[in-house]
Amino acid sequence: MLVFLFVSSIVTLSKHLTTLELLYFFSYVKLAITIIKYCPQAWMNYKRKSTEGWSIGNILLDFTGGVLSLIQMFLLARNYNDWSSIFGSPTKLGLALFSIFFDILFILQHYICYRKPVDGRIIIPNEIINETSPMLSVKR
Repeated sequence: MLVFLFVSSIVTLSKHLTTLELLYFFSYVKLAITIIKYCPQAWMNYKRKSTEGWSIGNILLDFTGGVLSLIQMFLLARNYNDWSSIFGSPTKLGLALFSIFFDILFILQHYICYRKPVDGRIIIPNEIINETSPMLSVKR
């Protein structure tokens, strides 16, 4: 991604791309990184069958930001009577939708799938994953 952005920046400096197109490239990379950054945590929560030691507070704030961003897009589209503007910024729409999707997944994992029992016991899954083991491993 860094090489792509570096080459794109050089092409922009040579006047073969506009600065706006370069900024779109940067925003697409940001969207890709955002999608990639959520997957390991969701996978680790699933493998461990637990969200113990993991803070849900940031997820709740991220969810709030995603919802407010989506509401802002719809209010601006309604205000200017330009509904095509919702899809005019695919990165902003994508960021909002993907963050909301993963935030809902994390909320479900934390509060429904892997919640602690009422008596405070910690349920240890059958296969314990320590912090030095690889997240993705091939079992033979």
